[in-house]
Amino acid sequence: MSESQATFQGANSPAQQMQNLLTRQRQQYQLNPMPSLSSRKQQLIELKKAILRNQDKLCKALDEDYGQRSQYDTLISDLLPAIAGLNYSVKNLKKWMKPSRRHAGLLLSPASVKVHYQPLGVVGIVVPWNFPVMLSLGPLTAALSAGNRAMIKLSEFTPKTNTVIREVLASVFTEDQVAVFEGEADIASEFTKLNFDHLLFTGSTAVGKHVMRAAADNLTPVTLELGGKSPVIIADDIDLDLAVERLIFGKCMNAGQICVAPDYVLIPEGKQQAFIEAYKKAFTKMYPKGVSSKDYSSVVNQRQFKRLRDWMADAQAKGASIIPAHASAIDDLQHRMVTHLIIDTKDDMTLMQEEIFGPLLPIIPYQSLDQAIQYVQARPRPLALYLMSMDPQIQKQVTEQCHAGGMCINESLLHVGADDAPFGGVGPSGMGHYHGKEGFLTFSKAKTVLKAGKFGTGKLVHPPYGKLVQKIILKTFMR
Repeated sequence: MSESQATFQGANSPAQQMQNLLTRQRQQYQLNPMPSLSSRKQQLIELKKAILRNQDKLCKALDEDYGQRSQYDTLISDLLPAIAGLNYSVKNLKKWMKPSRRHAGLLLSPASVKVHYQPLGVVGIVVPWNFPVMLSLGPLTAALSAGNRAMIKLSEFTPKTNTVIREVLASVFTEDQVAVFEGEADIASEFTKLNFDHLLFTGSTAVGKHVMRAAADNLTPVTLELGGKSPVIIADDIDLDLAVERLIFGKCMNAGQICVAPDYVLIPEGKQQAFIEAYKKAFTKMYPKGVSSKDYSSVVNQRQFKRLRDWMADAQAKGASIIPAHASAIDDLQHRMVTHLIIDTKDDMTLMQEEIFGPLLPIIPYQSLDQAIQYVQARPRPLALYLMSMDPQIQKQVTEQCHAGGMCINESLLHVGADDAPFGGVGPSGMGHYHGKEGFLTFSKAKTVLKAGKFGTGKLVHPPYGKLVQKIILKTFMR
């Protein structure tokens, strides 16, 4: 072991500090393994109050972390979903916590069978930089609703926001209830190696694989919220202005730095140019000053900005044409760029192989709807799928034949905001669900409890075997 590794893993190292806190939280959990409904609701209500008290500070901090982040991007995509999730959980928690009665069946009667929802213990949450408020406090809401304690690893790319999140959580919770950690990849790696009772990770597919390997050593169950290349299928029947109106919000919110942002567009042959003109018109209406528009957010940092510039250069070198959605297209100093529409793409271009996670939008023509569906089917299953069509038959066909974590028909992004519906990926775009009731279930153990009274049927099948009553039972139920 090198000297630096020894320092990192020593008695006072970050790794040991995280382990010590996990031990403390688990000990405290054991003292109260089934928090009451009233205590859980009180935690959620106090968390909501703390977010509302600090909403201006959170908006300002995210603006500073990004260089410019639209206040409304933060309010709509970070704070509003966090508050809505808390409200929904408080409203429904009593119903979720109630043990559910199950059918015992004739063989087990007169025993009763119920499923009790028991807290798992300590939940680990790994948070990305694109929506650090929602993607920390949203999973935390689910974990607390289920009666757990939590440890949160925040992204190193949003330090000012992290400071405010720490203040918010410290005003409501002790470290024995909710603990927060920061740091770069080495801290994140050690965090995911901890023996949590459940680990939720939001981030890239590549890093998700490492997280799952780390969790496997402890047999820690994981929920992976990843991403992938979420397609938009524009059917021949839809008005292009309407299609653009519905998808452009999803592509421009947070400058496209969203795991469910439209990644590429499949459009009928011959309609590419009309789509481009419609997109440019709509973009200019939403952001009249292009990159200088106050409502348009920056790419988070120069590292991500350079990645996007490199991918555009790679595409151009391989024959693509790139059309910015506005004349004021790029600000290198402030790492800002408008949507760049990309045509004449090839599969060997980096932006056609990797999740774009930014304001680049490839446009790919197709000859028939079946061809468009086959294009989606031939690629890794995405986190989101968007269809623009008013035709019920087309809606049915695409819904049934294409896999995705979630889907919008004639909208984009908004399915993520449905409080009473699960959110999660499939295959390379993730595993497991949370939001609403599914979040409560994810962070609970559904424990079957069979309860018998003075008279029970179990003794009827006790040895010695071959008695008449056993033969009757087998003859009755084995058919």
